[in-house]
Amino acid sequence: MTQSNGGTRDWTRIGLWLVAGTIAYNFVEAGLALWSGVVAHSIALVGFGLDSIIELAAASVLFWRLRVEARGAGREIVEAAERRVHRFVGFTFFALAAYVLTVAIWTLVGPGEPEESLVGIILAVASLIVMPLVSWGKLRAAREIPSSALRAEAKETLACSYLSFALLLGLAANAVAGWWWADPVAALLMIPWLVREGWEGVVGEEDED
Repeated sequence: MTQSNGGTRDWTRIGLWLVAGTIAYNFVEAGLALWSGVVAHSIALVGFGLDSIIELAAASVLFWRLRVEARGAGREIVEAAERRVHRFVGFTFFALAAYVLTVAIWTLVGPGEPEESLVGIILAVASLIVMPLVSWGKLRAAREIPSSALRAEAKETLACSYLSFALLLGLAANAVAGWWWADPVAALLMIPWLVREGWEGVVGEEDED
């Protein structure tokens, strides 16, 4: 039992470090994505930056939850924190999906075209490399603790990987072929994943209860 508890504490600390790294990375990522998105008039980049803010907020809440467990909080307190994380992430994903849908359509039918963004391309490639590795570490920690909240946040990190891939497709198509419409279309490709994650966060949690 002591060894098991010690192993759980070790994985809780690993989870804390991974979540702390996620917070730091997404803070930088959000700033760069929003800045480069505004400069290039890119809805995909702006949406990516907003997703980074959502991931930052969710990771911050989860960091608090893991700290509570690391300090020996009771099971009821930990489970209540996990439910709040699930619902918070779910509702913010729905909000982001609505935002991306609205602004992407506005970009397609409105005046102006997004410009090329080398910073955005580099950012998308970096996230496509980093995020899957971080997500894998979180999923392993979530299994060892165990923690459904950490598993849910790890899936959000995977969502960031998906968004990075969609973003890279749109930005590269615009830079190489001048297909400016690929940018809002890439943003629209984010919506199914966003809605799915939101549904799992809000309704899936109730199903588990």
